Amino acid sequence: MRLPPIAPADLSPLQRPLYDDMRSGVSAKYDLFTTTRTDGALLGPWNAWLHQPEVGAAFWTVTQAMTAFKILPDAVRQVAILAVGARFGAAYEIHAHGAVAQARHAMSDQRLSTLAAGERPPDLTDEEATAFDVARALTGGGILPEPTYRRAVALFGQAGANELIYLVGHYCFVSVTLNGFAIPVPEEVSADTGERA
Repeated sequence: MRLPPIAPADLSPLQRPLYDDMRSGVSAKYDLFTTTRTDGALLGPWNAWLHQPEVGAAFWTVTQAMTAFKILPDAVRQVAILAVGARFGAAYEIHAHGAVAQARHAMSDQRLSTLAAGERPPDLTDEEATAFDVARALTGGGILPEPTYRRAVALFGQAGANELIYLVGHYCFVSVTLNGFAIPVPEEVSADTGERA
């Protein structure tokens, strides 16, 4: 981990409001995987954003908007997020959203394993398969193919297709943050030091 977690007692005046907002939002939304150390230091991408609060606050605002104004069913969102995480090999993202998909949507180990390997599971619903296809195409570079775009609009409406594209872009950024700062999955983080166990 290249940016050590910041204990609440060590926060600067500029970091404190962002920490408080992120801690509140993260703890309200994510209870299925570890997001903080025992001393309250944030883990995951939130810790990285906290290190540069002038920029991190903007990314946190986008995260909140993506959560508040969702149209897509959550199972569809999780497939797209996992497809992005797999494309980037972002271990924390795959771990975190795999836990959400299994707990909230009863995603099987086989389906999760296939998604984590970057492959399209054969048992996806039409909506989930379209989300996978959109995520896979966009993370491969280039313009989203017209048939894939049209299918997303047909299934989700224009606003839903827009959300899917924004969601893929947002989790590309999250994946780059995780990989750039070598952020490990929570079980690999010592609760006291933030170092790999």
